[in-house]
Amino acid sequence: MSKTVHPIMLDFPESLETGRLLMRAALWGDGAAMNEAIAESLSELQPWMIFAQKMPAPEESEQFVREARLNYLKRSSLHMNIYDKASGRFIGCSGLHHVDWDSRNFEIGYWIRSSCTGKGYMTEAVNGITDFAIHELKANRIEIRCSTRNTRSAAVAERAGFILDGVLRRGMKGFDGEMHDCRVYAKVRGAEF
Repeated sequence: MSKTVHPIMLDFPESLETGRLLMRAALWGDGAAMNEAIAESLSELQPWMIFAQKMPAPEESEQFVREARLNYLKRSSLHMNIYDKASGRFIGCSGLHHVDWDSRNFEIGYWIRSSCTGKGYMTEAVNGITDFAIHELKANRIEIRCSTRNTRSAAVAERAGFILDGVLRRGMKGFDGEMHDCRVYAKVRGAEF
């Protein structure tokens, strides 16, 4: 990227579709559906997600989506809500964060509501966002990081074809207060795409 182009000047889509999913940047009013999914999934999310350490109030979820919307427009973080195309139901979140526009490096994060696990939705979403990062954002490196204790998250990364670069021993603090080993998966230009 030219050093004279500020990321806010980059034009790229706010949504993408896969076979079963619509993923789009958050909009004002999305907080209620997100809050409902968090309530359904709180116990499964608590070990891994900061926002799930206690049940957020509906206003907190709405504040989050409004901030996510502004961050998407500023190009500082590219949060996307995930919807089932057939029903329109909110099923989770993903997106690109820890964005480094100079090197075109991104990290994918994700979570899914409990009633939608085991159906391949998150692997489909990660594949869609990976394609988006490669083709629309000209990514050079895309990472997925997770605690070695989070076997479901690691399984998504592996099913999506990400390569385990290594394990950072005691590389992250878990919400249980303990230090966890951190798996770092990646796809890089010239190797995996």
